[in-house]
Order: sequence, then C-alpha cells, then structure tokens
Amino acid sequence: MLPAVPDRALTELGRTEGGPETLAHLVRDQDTRRLLLLRAVLDAADAADAAVCSAAARRRVGADWEMLVEADRAMPTGVESAGRGPGHGLPVPTGQPAVAGGGSATHTRLSPARARLLHPLTGPWTRRALRGLDTEAGPRTERQSRELSQDLAHFSAIAAVAAARGGICFAVRLTATEGVLTLPSLGALRGAGLGNAPVDVVHRRGRLTLRQKGAADVVVHLESGIGAWSSAPAWTPAYALPGLLPGGAPMPLDDLDPYRTVRGGPRHHALSGPVTLDDPERKRWLQSWSGTAAALRLGGAQRVAEAVALLRCLVPLAVPPGGAAADGRATGGCSATRREAFGAVLSSTPPTPVGFAATLVHELQHTKLTALSEMVTLHHANGAARYFAPWRPDPRPYDGLLQGAYSHLALADFFQRHALADANPAHRESAWAQHARYREQIGAVLPALVGSSDLTSRGRQFVDGMVAVYERMAEQPAPRDHAVRAHEHVRAARALWLQRHAAELRQ
Repeated sequence: MLPAVPDRALTELGRTEGGPETLAHLVRDQDTRRLLLLRAVLDAADAADAAVCSAAARRRVGADWEMLVEADRAMPTGVESAGRGPGHGLPVPTGQPAVAGGGSATHTRLSPARARLLHPLTGPWTRRALRGLDTEAGPRTERQSRELSQDLAHFSAIAAVAAARGGICFAVRLTATEGVLTLPSLGALRGAGLGNAPVDVVHRRGRLTLRQKGAADVVVHLESGIGAWSSAPAWTPAYALPGLLPGGAPMPLDDLDPYRTVRGGPRHHALSGPVTLDDPERKRWLQSWSGTAAALRLGGAQRVAEAVALLRCLVPLAVPPGGAAADGRATGGCSATRREAFGAVLSSTPPTPVGFAATLVHELQHTKLTALSEMVTLHHANGAARYFAPWRPDPRPYDGLLQGAYSHLALADFFQRHALADANPAHRESAWAQHARYREQIGAVLPALVGSSDLTSRGRQFVDGMVAVYERMAEQPAPRDHAVRAHEHVRAARALWLQRHAAELRQ
C-alpha cells in the first residue's frame, strides 16, 4: 500500500494523538484499500462462473462500473488511474487525501463516484459482495444466491447515485429489496409491494423520477451535499447533522443504508440493533451534536482534529434495554466501529454533548488503531482469550486487550483535561471520577501489554507511547477520594473475574 508509517507518526499514535500528516496517512491508506477492494469486486464478477454470477449479472456489474467511471471523469488533481485498461480505471489517491468528514478543506475534491465508493458503509457492502462472488466457497444455497443478487442490485443503486450527483442523465432499472429501494446519501423509496420489485429510475437535471408498477411516480429533487426531497409520502430523505465545526461539511446520520450493521451475523452482547429515527430522536441527536465540538475541545485540541479528519458518518443504534428514562431520553447507551467501515461510528442516541464527545474519543481510537494495524505489524500474539480487562467480564485476547487499553487511555486523558479546564465544580468532579477510573483500569493492564514477548519492535515503540501518556497523567493526579474508589472498583473487578475464569484459564 502506502510507504511505511514513519517513526514520528507511530509515536504520535501511541500517545493516542496524531498530527495532520499522520492522520492523513491513515486516511489515504484506507481509501486506497477501499478502491482496490472495489476493483476486486469487478474482477471477481468477471471471473465468476454462471452458477455464481450469471452473464446478465456480469453485464450489469460492468454497466454500473462504466457509470461510475463516467461520474468520475471530472477527476480532481492529485490522483491517478488504477489502470485496469480503458473504461475500467478508478482513481487511487496519491496526494493529499480527500477527507469526507467534519469540514475538511479537501472535501470538495471528491468526485461523485469516489464520494460514494469511499463512504464508510460501502465497505461492508464490498466485503459481502466479495464473499458472495467467491468461486471457492462451494455450492450455493438458494438464500446465498438471493443475497448476492441483492448485493449486486445495491451496487447499481450506488452507481446511479454517483451518476446523478455528477449531473449525468440516465434511465436505469433498479431493484427494490424487500419493498425498499435505498439510494445512498439521497434517501429511500418504500415500494408498492413487500418483495423484490423493479423500479425504473430516470435522472434529468437534478430530478429523479422513480416509477414502479402499481404506484404513482415519485419525483425526487437532489439537494447539495446530503439528501433529496420529495412531496411523496413513499419517499424518506437521507438526514445529516450540521458540520462538526462552523462551515464544515454536513455529517450524515445514516439510518437508511441496508449495510449499516452486519445483517444476520453475530453481534456483541452489549450492542443494540440499527434504528430508524423519528423526529424527536433526531432532535435529541442534534442537541447533543451541537455541543460536541466544544466538549471535544475541552478534552484537547487533538480530539477535535481527529474527529474532523476521521469521522465520515454516524449510524444510529437503538437505545439498549434499561438505557432510557421515562421521558424517552437516553441515560445509557452503546457504540461501536466496524473494521470494514472506516470513518463510521455507530452509536445509540447520545445523552449529552460530553457523553457523545467521549464516545467519539473512544471509537476513533479504535478507528486509528485498526487502520494502523493494517499497515504495521504490532504483535504476533495468537487469538487466545486469557487476559484480564477491567472493562469486560470475559477474558480478552492480546489484540483485544490492546484495542481496549488504547481507547481507555485516550478517555483517561480526555477526562483529565476536562477536569483541569472545566469551571463548573459538579462537572469537574464528574470528570475526575471518570479519569480516575479509566487510569486505574489502564494501570491494571499495561504490565501485560508491555511485558508481552509477542510485541514487534514497532509494537513496542507504540506501547511505549501509551506508557508515556499514562506516566504523564500522574503529574496532575485525581483527588484522593476518586483515586481510592477507582482502585477499589478495579480490585473488585479483578477478584470477580478470577473467581469466574481461573479454572478455565488453568486448562
């Protein structure tokens, strides 16, 4: 992929930070990987036999690809073709990255095609399509064939959106899956029936006409950036929050994309499912989001910078059981990132700006470390789950311990800075309590991280950066009462963990 990560960048990331060049390096590498994976989908469709992908389906994939290439012809400077031959090249970033989140000055350099292909939720689609086209996976079940057909139909919708955003006139036939046609970044059409059905789509000068059997035509008008409006009740427009910073690009709040969570796959026990927001919930998101930049800034200027550089979309999740008050407001929540959806943060409705800022700090560390781990081998540990982590009831593998410790270290730093900067005594006490707990948790796992013989030399450099942050925080310790409570909390968590898992770990 891109050149090796410089030592300076590795040290910055180890300290849970990252200057503009370091974050740009991560973004550029992830964008390159995405484009190459998308090209792999085209190659896999070309190579698949008729039992996997019919000749008609291959022709349709090729036509969709050509539509993307046409939408990308107004290619910004600083990119070059991936070079698959005439009509098949997609641009691979070579200069500064086209960052699509939070108000980057390079946002406008994205062509319509790349804006769709680099959108985080295109990543999960790419992985599913590649699995579906795998010719070595053995005989296909009827369900697998149906799912691949749906996945390829979604690619047609992606291409149509890119072409419409690029001002290209076209007439294509798309497919509503289970009664819904989703046009990423524009909205969703609820069809006349419940099954899969064709929808004829015509685009002329920023206006889409959607035609389906047994229903009136739906006319949709494109808006700049995110969304498209229509007076038809069958149309639900995509929604976006304002830019994180004034003048920044809108932040998609995507509750429509069918690939926003893993469909039919295992889900972490604490993670709720996707949700479609109603107006009151959107207002709650907006209220918390409006104060998030200020809350991030209290926790350090680097926290705003990394959110601007890395965050590309938000995916709302349902508030988990017991996480809502009687008036419907969130009092607890859950959040996650997905390895294949770089730039997306999944979260239930954030209760407060500070709480949401902390969620972003937590999840964007996972984003950074995951991206770094695809460029640098940090350790050679196997996946054996045997490590104690105070924030989890189950034993963790080394990589999971590293991921959790990294995000908790950033939270300890975030809340310490809050406690030192916040003038409100109640807020300050709450921040000290959070800081003390997170720092105590980190102190409980750092010995296992540092002492592992599985660390590579670069991994040791990374972990040394984590240790430096942990030691620096000791220069301005939390008040003693908070520190004592945090120590007792971690001690009790360890005792309970040993009681539950000591026997199985001895086997």
